[in-house]
Amino acid sequence: MFLESLNLKGLVKAQLFDCRGALKWEDEVRNLIVNQGKNDILDNYFNAGTQITTMYIGLIDNSGFSAIDASDTHASHAGWTENEDYNEATRVLWNPGAAAGEAVVNASARDFTMNATAAINGIFIAETSTKGSTAATILWAATSFGTVVNVVNTDVIQITYTVSA
Repeated sequence: MFLESLNLKGLVKAQLFDCRGALKWEDEVRNLIVNQGKNDILDNYFNAGTQITTMYIGLIDNSGFSAIDASDTHASHAGWTENEDYNEATRVLWNPGAAAGEAVVNASARDFTMNATAAINGIFIAETSTKGSTAATILWAATSFGTVVNVVNTDVIQITYTVSA
């Protein structure tokens, strides 16, 4: 008898650069794929759900942070808030390439150009591009970095996100 399982995992590689391009910090962390994200996969693959064709990366602020939880949704995540202190008009498009080697990854790092001093705790992946939106759309995943990242105006946070099975 063969037992098969599908264990999806997310990996976030984050780097912080100053305005001259010098590396200030980097980290690689696993993320939590929240229940809402898992349910969305099951609905889409087995229940004729509506496929999400674009996902966006957002930043998690450290102010008031307490926890990321599997029950978090895009509309309700009591343990964290979004940081919107970056120049890009919307959350940054994830933009993964085709699956290969049981993984999908964005082809190039996604950049957030900071426009204020802030403390960033982590990232999240969601369906909506609008900064600060908690519309009833899908939250796929979220994670805290290993350490809080202190940023200043003109710093750039680069994110590479990989989902593997």
